[in-house]
Amino acid sequence: MRMEKAQLMENLKKQIVAQFNLKKINPEDIGNDQPLFVEGLGLDSIDALELIVLLQQEYKVKLANPEDGPKVFASVSTMADYILKHQPGNANGQ
Repeated sequence: MRMEKAQLMENLKKQIVAQFNLKKINPEDIGNDQPLFVEGLGLDSIDALELIVLLQQEYKVKLANPEDGPKVFASVSTMADYILKHQPGNANGQ
């Protein structure tokens, strides 16, 4: 069943907070379009690798081209869009 983007973004926020042990940040504090790296949540390149693993384990989505990483992981919204487009069973037109 196709997951709605709003629910997916809420799930991703919870997973990001848990994955990176962000004790001072609640999932609802993360903006959908807030940058995840540098000036946003301050994630770094090691964290990017963990996000790639999260996509694979939780959503069965692989980052086909590593050069797409900065676009895919720009924000929670861009991650959700990528998952919805590439998740098995959620191909366009289904």
